[in-house]
Amino acid sequence: MKESKLFSADGTFKAYYAACDWCSDSGFSVGTMDGRNPIGLIRGDANIEKWHNLSKKEIAALDGKMTGDMRNGPVTVEIF
Repeated sequence: MKESKLFSADGTFKAYYAACDWCSDSGFSVGTMDGRNPIGLIRGDANIEKWHNLSKKEIAALDGKMTGDMRNGPVTVEIF
């Protein structure tokens, strides 16, 4: 099952913060912001490196990702 959720909000980083809050409330850990790269998501409590530091195996093990314009929005959360 794949789920996708779009976050739009006025203000600097507001859409990103809303997406992070939703992820946290839904039981997902959010990785570290990495420029224009996606941000990895893992179910449960985890420390997730920046996308460019993840191996192909680690990327394949993610439960989702966050993409978009983190500063200005919109931000999309995809759960795999």
